[in-house]
This record gives sequence, structure tokens and C-alpha cells, in this order.
Amino acid sequence: MLTLPSSVRVYLAAEPVDLRRGHDGLVAIVRNAWRLDPFAGHLFVFLGRRLDGVKILVWDRNGFVLCYKRLSQGRFRMPTIASGARHVQMDATTLAMLLDGIDVRHVRRPAAWAPPASVAPPE
Repeated sequence: MLTLPSSVRVYLAAEPVDLRRGHDGLVAIVRNAWRLDPFAGHLFVFLGRRLDGVKILVWDRNGFVLCYKRLSQGRFRMPTIASGARHVQMDATTLAMLLDGIDVRHVRRPAAWAPPASVAPPE
């Protein structure tokens, strides 16, 4: 499983991109098309046009890190994305499933649990 701090967000491009783009080209998408800060330490995920490759871009203290994975067979499965969206936000678990080739559109997850609102102590 991929474990990330809760402060790290994962953004996936809604449309496949040309994976010949390097650091600068992907940063330009994040900054200009998505209007997000590429230096915030979040993960920016891009699938290739054939859906057999993925690049993940992240800023790490003093430089960009670019990870690349290409499937030997099969295709990555895009999650359901609202029409008109430029990117979608996902959690680390969904990203791990996507990278493992799991079709996340058909995964049923339980509702997130939150503790009950605390009762104010008596004065």
C-alpha cells in the first residue's frame, strides 16, 4: 500500500497527455491549466494516450521528481471523472489501486468514519 501524509493530495489529469513531456511540460500543465502550485509537495499524476504509461510529478525540497511506470500488458483504468474537469483529486489508496491496474470505477469502499462531535465540557 502507498502511504502518504494526509497533507499530501493526489491529482490525476482528466485527459491523457503526451508522456514525452518532461518535468517542465508537466509543471506547465499543473501551473497554467490546473491553476495549482507545483511546489506544494502534492502528487500530480498523468496517464499517457494509450493508457499503458503513467508519470507522477512531485516537488521534493530542491527539485522535481518524476516517476514513470509502463505496463507490460493491459491498460490503466481511468476513474470516473466529471465532464469538464481538468483533474480529479484522489487518495493514496486509489492511486495505489490505479498503479496496480485495478479498475477503481468498480471498487466499492465503505463510507469514511468520523468520530462523533465532541461535547463541550461543563463549565
